[in-house]
Amino acid sequence: MRRLLILAPTTLTVLALAACGSTASTSSSASASAAGGTISTASVDAGSCGSTVAELAASAKEEGSIDLIALPDTWANYKGVLASYTSLYGVKTTVSNPDASSADEITAITTLRGQAGQPEVVDVGPSFTSQLISEGYADTFKPSTWDEIPTDLKDADGQWVGAYYGLMSIGVNTTLVENPPTSWADLLKPEYKGQVTLNGDPREAGAAFAAVMAASLANGGSFDDITPGIEYFAKLKASGNLQTVDVTEASLLSGEVPIALDWTYNFPAVAESMADAGFELTSTVPSDGVYASYYAQSVVTEAAHPCAAKLFVEHLVSDDGALAYLEGGAIPARYATLVEEGKISDELAATLPDADTIANITFPSQTQIDAAKATLAAQWGPQVADK
Repeated sequence: MRRLLILAPTTLTVLALAACGSTASTSSSASASAAGGTISTASVDAGSCGSTVAELAASAKEEGSIDLIALPDTWANYKGVLASYTSLYGVKTTVSNPDASSADEITAITTLRGQAGQPEVVDVGPSFTSQLISEGYADTFKPSTWDEIPTDLKDADGQWVGAYYGLMSIGVNTTLVENPPTSWADLLKPEYKGQVTLNGDPREAGAAFAAVMAASLANGGSFDDITPGIEYFAKLKASGNLQTVDVTEASLLSGEVPIALDWTYNFPAVAESMADAGFELTSTVPSDGVYASYYAQSVVTEAAHPCAAKLFVEHLVSDDGALAYLEGGAIPARYATLVEEGKISDELAATLPDADTIANITFPSQTQIDAAKATLAAQWGPQVADK
């Protein structure tokens, strides 16, 4: 399972800021002109694709299309992100397996290598970037806004950027859950038996990995020690509170998932549909374990449309891409620049954590993430999954 405003740590009713999408393969049509705005003329090293964004855009338009994966419409407003890319640059996008996990994305590159439909840009959790690089799947590309992207949100060599981030949260269907939990400790209460759902397997999915890290912080762990988080989920499963249903739009709408552990930016887009189904959704950043993380985007080596792939990453960290992420409640990598330039409206700012919370967000290092992933690989099965 892939993936499915925010004040931390408080509870609020989620507002619908983006349209809901399907879980089938989706595509957008190319437009004949830059209807979405003005194409930048900034310098960028895109190799044979051009030395400015405008030249890169022209090369991408000649290619005409790009194959993507694991970008659900309701995930960080990717519906809006894709629409703005096609509108501005006239490049058709096709998204295969929108609900794929980060592990699925890498598998797709391996199995489709050199074939039609091979993913040309991936969007993976940080626990998968080292694998992406070590297997030779991450190409090098530094977008024109490179210097405005914080060091923690990019690979020094340009093999990935983290275009957006969010905080791990507890999404609650308050129509079904009378007393919404607001902390990791709350989730262990008997009243939530069979109601708490982890968004995937933490060995395969970035959102689930983040939930275990957050639970670790809430239980005496640290970026260097994920073990308390694994022990927490072992206890949660033993209590009968943890269920194994996939967190999808369909399972949320059916009421199958009363409590979901997922990113803050993944709940706004399903709120309207849930309201139509007679449910109210709230999202809370746990008071006892606040954890933020990004997703990393990388141009895939041997892409069939390399210029369109580089342009897509360029778009994600441009003003247009950043503002589209904001409409879904995600925090763009260039948040500080957008604030400084007055480009974030009060309406968009209201969907995010307060400025002080964002300013104090820290991310684990790649070394810490890789170590945590190794610990999970060794302990999650015997302590949680196989129990």
